Amino acid sequence: MRERGTGAAVVVLLCALVAAGCGGDRAAPAQPGTPAETPTEVPATGDGPGSAAPVADPDHAVEMPGPLKDRLYRPDMLIFDQDPLSDSMVEQIKELREVAAVEVIGLGNVAIENQALTVAAVDGGTFRRFTPAGSAQTQGVWDRVAGGELAIDPKLGKKLEDRDGNLALGSGDDAPVLHIGAYAEQPEQIDMVVNTAWVEDIGRMAFGNGLLISTDADDPSTIRKDVQRIVGDTASVQDLDIASRLGLDPTGVQTALLTGGSIADVVGTFSYGVLGGGRIAPDPAWVRANITTETVPILGNVTCHRAIFPQLKAALQDVVSRGLADEIHPGEYAGCYYPRFIAGTTTLSNHSFGLALDLNVPGNQRGTVGEMDRGVVQIFKKWGFAWGGDWGYTDPMHFEMAQLVDPR
Repeated sequence: MRERGTGAAVVVLLCALVAAGCGGDRAAPAQPGTPAETPTEVPATGDGPGSAAPVADPDHAVEMPGPLKDRLYRPDMLIFDQDPLSDSMVEQIKELREVAAVEVIGLGNVAIENQALTVAAVDGGTFRRFTPAGSAQTQGVWDRVAGGELAIDPKLGKKLEDRDGNLALGSGDDAPVLHIGAYAEQPEQIDMVVNTAWVEDIGRMAFGNGLLISTDADDPSTIRKDVQRIVGDTASVQDLDIASRLGLDPTGVQTALLTGGSIADVVGTFSYGVLGGGRIAPDPAWVRANITTETVPILGNVTCHRAIFPQLKAALQDVVSRGLADEIHPGEYAGCYYPRFIAGTTTLSNHSFGLALDLNVPGNQRGTVGEMDRGVVQIFKKWGFAWGGDWGYTDPMHFEMAQLVDPR
């Protein structure tokens, strides 16, 4: 079991990054600039004389949560299902003797720079009880979320945001773009949070398909079988104590529900088990319905998601037609469908969905400018692919399907 910490380090981090006075008196700026770079003294609660709460996106704003009144709860278990849990399921879980508190949330995954990251849609006023102390007690975090902005794990936010402090939740042109309002640590297995007004616009997310459970002093493993029985075999039930040590709980079925843009629609719900060596075992039914092998120009036979082939064939044929075929080296092709985590992590790669391919590997390593011909790059972009060479931490061998393009 994890010990409760004071959260002092997190408090210091958030005071600096959200530009909040300790105790949550000040919040970070909305626009322009990033949360860390342009601190502004904006009243966090909006309840002072003549003050107003910061609302960056009125179209996606919800009621401000007000100050924290409840105690904090340790997040011990996370349920993630493709469909919302019924009220009856939630009530049955709440009635288990060991359960101290639950929080209903929406969960989905967004593909960003070859990572399937988890976004939660939450009621900030109650969800904050399950976050680390520094996050929970910094009022500016939850005011920013209520105002339509994103709160994200600090390391991810700094790595992925653009120069204006924005982040696209997905890789296509149709992916929703949010401003990062706060760097704030979240419960295990959750990378970022938005308010509930974003659920419909993010796409394929369903509020209520996730549930956080606290068992307080009790070991969450004692209720695992009961919880799994209540929610059904297809739901992912994760012990967050195990996940904190291993990156995820490998003992049960895992769920990835890709959201954010048109590409999410072709993937569907992706369930998988965890194997050794960073590999995963996707649901065989999903593999049969989605993964296939076809012959494409230049590369020959490749195994990918069926949805990628019209655009991949069109892009490669375009490369041939423009006399650039020699710029792609078939012997240096490193695959498309490869069900695995990103090396050294428990984050799914886009290769797990069969929607990415690596070309000319030796001369295009991560973190380098690479040697990829820019004419080839432009052709792939024309046919709906994103290129890893454009990322903050470059991956110039990597192309991934970012949007649907009709090749006719």
